[in-house]
Amino acid sequence: MSGTARVMWDDAVIGYDFGSGHPMDPVRLDLTMRLVRAFGLDRRAEVVAAPSAGPSTLGLVHRADYVDAVRKISADPSLADGSYGLGTEDDPAFVGMHEASALIAGQSLGAADAIWRGAARHAVNFAGGLHHAMPGSAAGFCVYNDAALAIARLLELGAERVAYVDVDVHHGDGVQAAFWDDPRVLTISLHEHPRVLFPGTGWPEESGGARAEGSAVNVALPPGIADAGWLRALHAVVPELLAAFRPTVLVTQHGADTHLEDPLAHLAVTVDAQRAAASALHDWAHAYAEGRWLALGGGGYAVVDVVPRTWTHLVAIAAGEPIAPETPVPEEWRQAVYAATRQDAPRRMTDGREPTWRDWETSGYDPADALDQAVLAARRAVFPAHGLLP
Repeated sequence: MSGTARVMWDDAVIGYDFGSGHPMDPVRLDLTMRLVRAFGLDRRAEVVAAPSAGPSTLGLVHRADYVDAVRKISADPSLADGSYGLGTEDDPAFVGMHEASALIAGQSLGAADAIWRGAARHAVNFAGGLHHAMPGSAAGFCVYNDAALAIARLLELGAERVAYVDVDVHHGDGVQAAFWDDPRVLTISLHEHPRVLFPGTGWPEESGGARAEGSAVNVALPPGIADAGWLRALHAVVPELLAAFRPTVLVTQHGADTHLEDPLAHLAVTVDAQRAAASALHDWAHAYAEGRWLALGGGGYAVVDVVPRTWTHLVAIAAGEPIAPETPVPEEWRQAVYAATRQDAPRRMTDGREPTWRDWETSGYDPADALDQAVLAARRAVFPAHGLLP
């Protein structure tokens, strides 16, 4: 297998634009790619544009009537009436919606193809990670579920087992739904508790269908947790399951909306912890999936201060050139940020934290701690199905 890393990018992905005032501002993608280039990471990883996903490929996950509806509404947004989840406050219709959505999906599919063929060991599509889209409807700012499509393509190509780890603050419900009864896919989602956050799913009891018990893993985190608790939960659940499941490929979703400045959720995680999570997932890809790693973006609505730095760290880790947290942000990028947004950009690639966490095995379970209760609930729900002790 080649050691090459790929960044999947086409300038046209910024056409995925729900309009002025919508949280999913495409400037976050543009600013991320500008920061990737400012650090020279486009010379460390191969930047590749893949073709858009066609109808038959979209059909790996999405119903034909839904794809047809997206195409029609994309040409004439006035047709959107809320059916198929389009024309809603979360997912307003816009001209070119199908084309932009299919292009983003195509980048994740191209990444999956490259990894499976051995053309790349790691691949990143930070425009992707649109994990809420369902087979027959849009949801949560997501039209086509590129994460589920990439997994379906890997299975089609011959992957025996695919593990999906989602660290977005929102539950990865669309990916879970797509593979609910498929024992070849292990979905793990760490997210803020469904009692307080969209989409209201992702309870630990959601553990897979009758033919795939233990294939869905949900860690429902209490609001307000910061770096130490978030990383404790990640390390307490993910590596043991990956070791037991032995995935052929690891697919990860890196929504940056766990951050303390994100306006749509209630966690208190920093860029430094998000970087640490990406580094751990990279290491686990090598430990458990022979280095085959497909990393996606996702949510993240602090579009200047957080998203570009978090995803640039992700690209740097995938490229084998991790950026030290204390590194100054290139001045050229800061000037570009101000020109595009009239906001001052951060000056360093860190929030000034050095994340640490207590190891689950050595520190033990604290029954009075809400975070530990969430972790134990997830472990009890699925670990026995994998031959593991909760």
